[in-house]
Amino acid sequence: MGKYTREDIMGMADEENVRFIRLQFTDLLGIIKNVEIPVDQLTKALDNKMMFDGSSIEGFVRIEESDMYLYPDLDTWVVFPWTSEKGKVARLICDIYNPDGTPFEGDPRAILKKQLKEMEALGFSHFNIGPEPEFFLFKMDEKGEPTLELNDKGGYFDLAPTDLGENCRRDIVLELEDMGFEIEASHHEVAPGQHEIDFKYADAVTTCDNIQTFKLVVKTIARKHGLHATFMPKPLFGVNGSGMHANMSLFKDNNNAFYDESNENGLSQTTMQFIAGIIKHARSFTAITNPTVNSYKRLVPGYEAPSYVAWSMRNRSPLVRIPASRGISTRIEVRSADPSANPYLAMAAMLAAGLDGVKNNMTPPAPTDRNIYVMNKEEREEEGIMDLPATLKEALEVLKKDEVMTKAIGAHALEHFVEAKEIEWDMFRTQVHPWEREQYMSLY
Repeated sequence: MGKYTREDIMGMADEENVRFIRLQFTDLLGIIKNVEIPVDQLTKALDNKMMFDGSSIEGFVRIEESDMYLYPDLDTWVVFPWTSEKGKVARLICDIYNPDGTPFEGDPRAILKKQLKEMEALGFSHFNIGPEPEFFLFKMDEKGEPTLELNDKGGYFDLAPTDLGENCRRDIVLELEDMGFEIEASHHEVAPGQHEIDFKYADAVTTCDNIQTFKLVVKTIARKHGLHATFMPKPLFGVNGSGMHANMSLFKDNNNAFYDESNENGLSQTTMQFIAGIIKHARSFTAITNPTVNSYKRLVPGYEAPSYVAWSMRNRSPLVRIPASRGISTRIEVRSADPSANPYLAMAAMLAAGLDGVKNNMTPPAPTDRNIYVMNKEEREEEGIMDLPATLKEALEVLKKDEVMTKAIGAHALEHFVEAKEIEWDMFRTQVHPWEREQYMSLY
């Protein structure tokens, strides 16, 4: 995106005939929220004087401490291309502050920024992330509600006419490019109705802002095509789920700290330490990177999603893979996260895990170059390969016991996150599901 001053924004709002501005932020569960204001209130917003009721937002504050302030990040200014020429809508992504002028500790964006300060204290300048969020396109019924009918029967890298989502995907790409995204690839994914659009890596905060914007654009443009886009991790049984692989690297100024040309594999000691931290805390951060009951239907063997904690230089079955590129493109790919995650919390948690490895000079276990899916439990135990949590409940229990993760997320956010997710698990646990009726009603 751009680097804008207050004067730039006032000028662009006038030139573009902007009538409304959405002051956008993200709640603890990763849901985009916004306060929409008319353009004549823009000056007040830029003065950081726009207030909202924090008690009405999931995981924020109690009713007796509800006043919160929105501080717009000027560099996130963008005009939505699909809005009317008669009166366009723009947006600014905001940080959330307390009335006393301090950052709100429950703001996911602030939590990520706090973790980035920990990174800078170790001598690194920035944390680059290239995300790969996947999504499904379903047809809608006459009432505009999503059905379970897919819009195509395509497979990996298929072309039209098999890939009927191609036109929708192309329009999404065009809208994103109009908003300043640099799109690197766009293609049909493995499952019917499943798609992926990859955009260029950026620093951590910008990447998370981009993920939230990406979700909004995908859903908006899909609806214009009569389709419902969903980032639900596993909407259909028997096919691949949707992941959000995260390609990440640490930099010191303009130098990639993960690259070392003197090593045969091109990987630095920092890379090994970071991988070790990811491996150590992977089970703990899973509740953050895979935060829904449905997430654990994806993390099962047989559908390309990782279900075991391991790493490899080339094997695609482990949690962590090292893509072949070297030099400035040297990176690790964490493959477990899914697009239902709050990106700010997910990236903060994975960064905290990796930095713990760096701080404590950890050494990762030996890489696993065998297909883990064909190994039995005894073979995995011999290799020291642990299973990822099998349910949201298990993941939450592991998270609560990990001091590095609990510190990274912070007491306020962790308490509200865990409480919301335990309620979600209990609702799922006590519900009677169609599968149970199919299995038991006639049999018993």
